[in-house]
Amino acid sequence: MFGFCIKVYGCQMNVYDGDKIRTAMILKGWREVPEIDADVVVYVGCSIREKAEHKIWSEMGRYRPAWEGKKSPIVCLVGCMAQNVGRDMMKRFPWIRMIAGPRSIGFIPDGLIRAVSGERVDLLDADAREFNDLDVVPIKRDNPWKAYVTIAHGCDYFCTYCIVPYVRGRFMSRDSGEILEEIRALVDDGVREISLLGQNVDTYGADFDRPYRFADLLRDVAETDGVDLIRFMTSYPKDLTADVVSVMAEYPKICPGINLPIQSGSDRILKSMNRHYSLAEYTETVRIIREGLPEVGLTSDLIVGFPGETEEDFMASMEAVRRFRFDLVHTAAYSPRAGTPAAKMEDQLPEEEKFRRLSEINRLQSSIAMEINEATVGRRYRILIDGPAPKGDGLVQGRTMTDKVVICPGEASWAGRFAEVEIVRAENWCLHGEISEVEGLS
Repeated sequence: MFGFCIKVYGCQMNVYDGDKIRTAMILKGWREVPEIDADVVVYVGCSIREKAEHKIWSEMGRYRPAWEGKKSPIVCLVGCMAQNVGRDMMKRFPWIRMIAGPRSIGFIPDGLIRAVSGERVDLLDADAREFNDLDVVPIKRDNPWKAYVTIAHGCDYFCTYCIVPYVRGRFMSRDSGEILEEIRALVDDGVREISLLGQNVDTYGADFDRPYRFADLLRDVAETDGVDLIRFMTSYPKDLTADVVSVMAEYPKICPGINLPIQSGSDRILKSMNRHYSLAEYTETVRIIREGLPEVGLTSDLIVGFPGETEEDFMASMEAVRRFRFDLVHTAAYSPRAGTPAAKMEDQLPEEEKFRRLSEINRLQSSIAMEINEATVGRRYRILIDGPAPKGDGLVQGRTMTDKVVICPGEASWAGRFAEVEIVRAENWCLHGEISEVEGLS
């Protein structure tokens, strides 16, 4: 059969989709090979942020010499980037032989067979409320000990800066029985850590005709035999309720780490963004979290330079960062996404002003993160070793229960084992530790 290569860009949901595609193709007899040997290169592309999209546009030109010579490899673009600009890319690059939207993932294996047979295949999503899933458990993953599980697709909130509802469709919860069955299969395959994914995980079950919500699913996952650690992302401030925090506090295997995007500290900008909460309501949600989970690792997302953002609005965001003392903030300078209401708004800020604000808020958050992380020096944590650290020979890494990266001297063969670690040094983005004990080793 054919050799294929998968290249994943963007969020964890794309990683999950890539793992399902990889598994399905291997089960059909295809071989995963290095890109240079591939008959087919599958891009799982991200269109949520402009920068991620530009990376793939720039990648596509590399295939011209091979295509003009031996007409190989063929390229397939799937995911939300395909839904957004796939037809434009297919017109520009003749080596793109298949495009598929994120809600058409179930059609991809047969589509790839058609593509290598000479067809040009268009599988873009036609209905934002339908979902054609790929009925496989993602057992072929880069990390055998950790797995993502998507629990809901799409979003109904229509934030004015965001293209998710347009490229990933409307909100749809997966059946809880299907999710739990997949998790049991992953545990049987050796997975120890499960991360539940959704654009808004706390909205899970809102579309059911029965009273079963995210807190219920979280409890059921926690009670599944063999699951050692549970994480989830991302939460929506209006929908994260006290019962979710209570379940987290009840089950030690649920990691007390929550990503709670604030996006702005200004009520005026939050309204312009069509975020469905005020700063006061966000503050109350943070209170519920911190009271129920005193050791919580709280992270956030924040945009600076949104259209019409004044210096006063920006100062409100700065004050929010000081007030909430997040462990980490994913910051971004606003970039217009075609087709969204914000892209057409007046009072677009100059690029230099947006990046000035981004630099200023990053300096503030870095100092806060450093203070928080330095307080962990001397403390001991139990971490699951992910594998070798990306940089540095003889180093391995894992994450604390509060989702802080810990880098330690260690053996690559320890991956998939729990280790006791003492923190000896801190940076604003990670911790450095020394391992005193590794599970299963004397």
